[in-house]
Amino acid sequence: MSKRTPGLRKKGNIWHVEKVIAGQLVRCSTGEAELDQAERYLAKLIEDTRKVKVYGERIERTFDEASARYIDEYSHKRSLDRDIVSLKVVMPYIGDMELRRIHSGVLDEFIKTRKKAGIKAGTLNRDLSIIKRVLKLCAELWRDENGRPWLDTAPMLVKVQGEKRKPRPISWLEQKRLLEPMPLYLANMCLFMLNTGLRDQELCSLKWENECKVQDMDTTVFIITEETAKNGCERIVPLNSIAQSIVNCQRGNNSAYVFDFKGDKLSRLNNRAWRSAVKASGLTGVRVHDLRHTFGMRLRAEGISLEDRQDLLGHHSGNITTHYSKVEIKRLIDCVELLCEAKRPELTLIRQAS
Repeated sequence: MSKRTPGLRKKGNIWHVEKVIAGQLVRCSTGEAELDQAERYLAKLIEDTRKVKVYGERIERTFDEASARYIDEYSHKRSLDRDIVSLKVVMPYIGDMELRRIHSGVLDEFIKTRKKAGIKAGTLNRDLSIIKRVLKLCAELWRDENGRPWLDTAPMLVKVQGEKRKPRPISWLEQKRLLEPMPLYLANMCLFMLNTGLRDQELCSLKWENECKVQDMDTTVFIITEETAKNGCERIVPLNSIAQSIVNCQRGNNSAYVFDFKGDKLSRLNNRAWRSAVKASGLTGVRVHDLRHTFGMRLRAEGISLEDRQDLLGHHSGNITTHYSKVEIKRLIDCVELLCEAKRPELTLIRQAS
């Protein structure tokens, strides 16, 4: 019978470490069922621990470990779900790679494969920006137990060049073609965006608790909070008669959110129903964000000033909910009322849920 390896104990089918290494008791699973594999794991663990404890060397961490820490520490981030998508697609290429070995060249295959799959430069650069963010945190913020950074210097990652997609506003007739094939919940959300210019995530995160009555006026506005706004600046969303009617249709939906799907919060508008509607309408190339571009284009066509357009689109910095007077709020409501398609009754698609 072979002698039991010091520091290894078998629990069930898996070998576990229970050993004092460099003056510190270490308890962990090796993840191995075979003794020889567990012994190699232990030997590597002892070597790495002594390098850190005795010689002050840095543990070589992988991009997978860094990504896990990023997701854990930034769980409050509004766009974390999108960041996770970016991190997942790059894992097969650099997930198990040590941080110090990552540079622009090791991502060439990732970029080449994604381009071949039809991914545009904008999406690729969005993925690369998250990778750069994680590596920058490794170099500038995160430290090991000896105070050394996880990474000495964050590498420079080359931006992917490609044709920049131009905005694709839609006409009134195209609006009708786009909204008609949509299910009720999605049609009303898109119509609301066309009349308010909200961003996708601002719309999906709109809560009833952020609705406010305008004093001496038979209307309400919504507050886009700092936590929801893309630029971190609180602002108001004035409603024209179409947007107000949509809100009234949504009342009593038994949800904290103005727009929901069977009681659940929607994460985004670009879902299967959106893509099916775009296909059915024949409006190839139209994206959700183009509804916001359409709102801005229609404001300009109605002669709305640049300053008012910036306020309505949320491009101004500062807290406009505190320094805008009732008269100024009324002016903004009058601006968006000019876009109301009530004067085009054949295009109105607000429907009451059955």
